[in-house]
Amino acid sequence: MKLLTFVDLHGETKFLKKLVKRGKEDDIDLVVVAGDMTMFEDHLGYVLKKLNSIGKKVLLIPGNHESNKDLNKALKGYDNCQNFHEKAVEIEGYVFLGYGEGGFSLKDAEFRKVAREWYSKYQKKKIVLVTHAPPFGTTVDRVDRRHVGNKDIYSFIKRIKPKLVICGHIHDTAGKTDKIDGVNVINPGWEGMVVELG
Repeated sequence: MKLLTFVDLHGETKFLKKLVKRGKEDDIDLVVVAGDMTMFEDHLGYVLKKLNSIGKKVLLIPGNHESNKDLNKALKGYDNCQNFHEKAVEIEGYVFLGYGEGGFSLKDAEFRKVAREWYSKYQKKKIVLVTHAPPFGTTVDRVDRRHVGNKDIYSFIKRIKPKLVICGHIHDTAGKTDKIDGVNVINPGWEGMVVELG
């Protein structure tokens, strides 16, 4: 399965147009958005309409520029797009786990709660973890000389060993990748990345 993934678009129409065009190409099976599609929800409906026009499944989570509640409301009528914040979606033998919003905390009690449930249900499955916040202590969460990612996300990755982690939030690390115990962690940025699973 080949997916197109991006994050931190912030409503930039030039990149949105390119992403939609790439998403429509025959080799792409799925589009995954790791949050911050907009600048504080400005033109959210327009962005969703364009993503829906790809004509394929689009999994998305809110970033810190969208609220989960407003995203769910805006998604009505866009049948190809699905918000999977705090949810699991099974596609072609993979379980996509989504956790959006936030991005600023080193610890996250709500994530820990959701992660415990996910671990008990999906620990033996092939997992793709999609979070807006990056995991702590990697090249994708580094700002200057400091690591600003989330320690709970990092711990969950070490425990459940997903096949892939997609995250964002830190614009300075757009396009960077890293590994946590052999697990690929990517910040696809607003220009996006194509990733093949399997």
